[in-house]
Amino acid sequence: MSKTVQGRNGAHSKASKRRKKQKNRLIIVVIEILVLLILAAVLFVTVKLSKIQKDTSFNKEDIEVNEGLSSESQEIMAGYTTIALFGLDNRSNGNLSKGNSDVIMIASINNDTHAVKLVSVYRDSYLDIGGGTFKKCNSAYAKGGPEQAITMLNKNLDMDITDYVTVDFNAVVECVDLLGGVTIPEVSDEEAVLMHGYMDEINKLTKNNSKYLSGGGTNVEMDGVQACAYARIRYTTGDDYKRTERQRTVLTAMVQKAQKANLTTINSLIDELFGDIKTSFSNTELISLAAKVFNYSLGETIGFPFEKNTTTLGNKGSVVVPCDLESNVKQLHVFLYDDNEYAPTDTVKNNSAQIVNDTGFHQGEGY
Repeated sequence: MSKTVQGRNGAHSKASKRRKKQKNRLIIVVIEILVLLILAAVLFVTVKLSKIQKDTSFNKEDIEVNEGLSSESQEIMAGYTTIALFGLDNRSNGNLSKGNSDVIMIASINNDTHAVKLVSVYRDSYLDIGGGTFKKCNSAYAKGGPEQAITMLNKNLDMDITDYVTVDFNAVVECVDLLGGVTIPEVSDEEAVLMHGYMDEINKLTKNNSKYLSGGGTNVEMDGVQACAYARIRYTTGDDYKRTERQRTVLTAMVQKAQKANLTTINSLIDELFGDIKTSFSNTELISLAAKVFNYSLGETIGFPFEKNTTTLGNKGSVVVPCDLESNVKQLHVFLYDDNEYAPTDTVKNNSAQIVNDTGFHQGEGY
């Protein structure tokens, strides 16, 4: 072999080694950049989540569930993530640990399809709030915080809820404004007028200057104060039932708007709102839920009890009576979990009988 050929082969070999080293260095640089990006993302998420009030005193072992639920129903419920959602009307102090729960909702998330269903439990529903005391269910949170409120839902409705999210009154105003407003499908003239008093109060408390609606209509654009006032209207046709429907309408509009928001808006939402939230979820659990947020589809929403009536019970005031509790809970499990074979536990049956005894309303006497 000539020296010329040997020289060329040597040069080619050296060039090949240089290219290999450069390629290896490039791979290392890319890996380093990816690691830095991951660390930055973890730091970003950790900082953001630190704004949420973690309920360090919350003990899931204090949450009670009913015995006697069939293994089939337990298996079906295990395929869902069920969360209790509370909205407190503590406008003066922002305390998220106690107070009557102005909003009580149950969210079921199908772990496979990510479909979300919402149930509003009417705040004046006559239920066992704990220890055999039957009162308006919204007083459970005031009496024993989220632990007692969740136990109240579990014992009366055969749920197995262990986690909750509580939101402060001001959160709706801030969230809607950061989203650039929400669109409400239909507002009546009566609702538009009744919003005035609520708006005056909310404007004063939140230091806003939101204007009254000129009247009702379809596809009405609302800012934060207007949306919050709309959700709080109570004294219209339908009373508290219509009120919870309005709450679900506003929440649905917010979710739909948030799913279309850009990263800048999402970041602003996190900065402004997380301080108004208290939860039992750990950071790891919150990250897991947040990672799927754009896959969630908010489906049907409804109020509970389905069949109901109203009556006044002395110093307990006007209450919403499930007619009867047992049959309503059966419908609830079909709605939330598609469980057509669910059979109520003895606790639900006993609570149902007590409600009939206290109120005189039986199954079939509701509307």
